[in-house]
Amino acid sequence: MAKTHAVVLIEGDGIGPEVIGASRRVIEAAGVSVAWKVHYAGAEAFEKHGAVLPAATIEALREHRCALKGPTGTPIGGGHTSVNVQIRQQLNLYAAVRPVRSIDGIDTRYKDVEIVIVRENTEGLYSGIEHQIIPGVVESLKIVTEAACTRIAEFGFAYAREHQRKSVTVFHKANILKMADGLFLKCSRAVREKSFKDIEYKELIIDNGCMQLVRDPSRFDVLVLDNFYGDIVSDLCAGLVGGLGVVPGANFGDGIAVFESVHGSAPDIAGKGLANPLAAIMSGVMMLNYLGETAAAGRIKGAYNAVLAARDPALRTRDIGGNAGTQAFTDAVIARLKG
Repeated sequence: MAKTHAVVLIEGDGIGPEVIGASRRVIEAAGVSVAWKVHYAGAEAFEKHGAVLPAATIEALREHRCALKGPTGTPIGGGHTSVNVQIRQQLNLYAAVRPVRSIDGIDTRYKDVEIVIVRENTEGLYSGIEHQIIPGVVESLKIVTEAACTRIAEFGFAYAREHQRKSVTVFHKANILKMADGLFLKCSRAVREKSFKDIEYKELIIDNGCMQLVRDPSRFDVLVLDNFYGDIVSDLCAGLVGGLGVVPGANFGDGIAVFESVHGSAPDIAGKGLANPLAAIMSGVMMLNYLGETAAAGRIKGAYNAVLAARDPALRTRDIGGNAGTQAFTDAVIARLKG
């Protein structure tokens, strides 16, 4: 008898319900038994519960230990703090993982890109510790601890070994931030020296690293970065393969994981059936692999790869050169999956 997996489902804001709904349909079409536990975060949660991240949502995540989540909006320059940051900090989801790869049928300037970004997820500049010293002068603190630096380095190297990756590159700015980024390097070197000498190790100052990514992304394998750098570089890498609509994401802690599409909530197209659900479907595939449903995950990946490789404009969304809507693309994936 197939195992039933309890998974928290958070649709999120804007296009979230559309793309997460598509991912759910595909997972169910693949024959995976999931007991979806629906909870809320973001603007809809505020309307229903008076909080952008209700206590009930956090309690469900702690209980069930796995979630599929849509995008949530964050006000710029004021308002509530990021829901994503709150979830990561409250659940200690210390490692964000974003695989970025070239996809047949999505044409970009680059071929054969296959990079995995591993980002420290709980501290650094995103600790949110800032204040106004005097009017017109604001101070933001970058918090760096040996424990968190060591933990993310261990995760990055262990990921590389488990997935047969050849090298780990750490991006940093230790030439300027000698103590903060210096500690990140010190911990990364110590972890490699202690347990991962079989994996090639490199270091690059982040501005040079970004230039090298744009010149030749094929030279990179696994990247390990702090929270702020990782946020920026992971989006840069998504641009190498077609944008945020074609890359998945996941946030891992000890025995807990939240899988999410990494693009924004796109309120301008919400409810119009235009959103590309691929990133959410791909994040669902990451989730299935995490849950041990590797056969179903492989079949779904094969299905959306086949749809994209066919290059039929009627079966691909506008952001990747087609004219299909969310449902048409999802239906095409399901048809491939079943056929």
